Amino acid sequence: MKKLLGFLVPAAIVAAGAGWFLTGPSQVDASAYEGLTGDADRGETVFTAAGCASCHHAPEGEAKLVLVGGQPFASDFGTFYAPNITPDAQAGIGDWSLTDLANALTQGVSPQGQHYYPAFPYTAYSKMEPQDVADLWAYMQTLPADGTASQAHDVGFPFNIRRSLGGWKLLFFRESFVMDVDPNLERGRYLVEALAHCAECHTPRNALGGLDRGRWMGGAPNPSGEGSIPPLTPDKLSWSAEDVAYYLETGFTPEFDAVGGHMAEVVENFSQLTAEDRKAVAAYVKALPPLGE
Repeated sequence: MKKLLGFLVPAAIVAAGAGWFLTGPSQVDASAYEGLTGDADRGETVFTAAGCASCHHAPEGEAKLVLVGGQPFASDFGTFYAPNITPDAQAGIGDWSLTDLANALTQGVSPQGQHYYPAFPYTAYSKMEPQDVADLWAYMQTLPADGTASQAHDVGFPFNIRRSLGGWKLLFFRESFVMDVDPNLERGRYLVEALAHCAECHTPRNALGGLDRGRWMGGAPNPSGEGSIPPLTPDKLSWSAEDVAYYLETGFTPEFDAVGGHMAEVVENFSQLTAEDRKAVAAYVKALPPLGE
């Protein structure tokens, strides 16, 4: 027994140390952001395409650009609340640096070195270009500050153990794009897979909350528990590319239905982008591989 314990105890210590190391937060290469100057006008486009206001304005708030957070996002793991991301130095992110923002957006890591929950779609934003991050940061600093405190997430044990998210990232966090595309579809892919994070709603998840890349854009249950999010693959969606682009601009379907729910905010965002961007998204959607079911 002593010999067995003599082996098991050191092995457990080594395993615990390895687990602690492997689940640690990653950081961006700060040199990728050194010397970048953000352009607030371009940053407004990034902000709109990324849907920042859609999640971070107050619930039922009319001031869409006062990003005090508070909107609830229900899931099987608990309810997450969007935080204050205004330029307020205490309640918001006013004391962050550009690198802090880059770490949050592309690595899911806070300035204090804690993992963020993937309710914040950093798994998509990880594909953002450094210049877009810098432009977004320049624009966000022009928005109103507000001292409203962020609401704590309602997440129970064991999901409230932040370090465990490092293990989740090892399993499911991929910075690569899903679809291999030709140059004509790269803008659409960037908008869909990165900025607009469409797969967060339109792709099903496994039991641990990871996106099922094998069923990319194949539709998913609505996190609210009411209904489902429709599939976008061409074998399930009969709309033409023109139909998709028109829907993103106006919110009207080919069947003359009107957009509703959270998708209404997505359409509001896309309606502010260029016609070329909406066409790029439509082209990507029509290039999706069929599910084959």
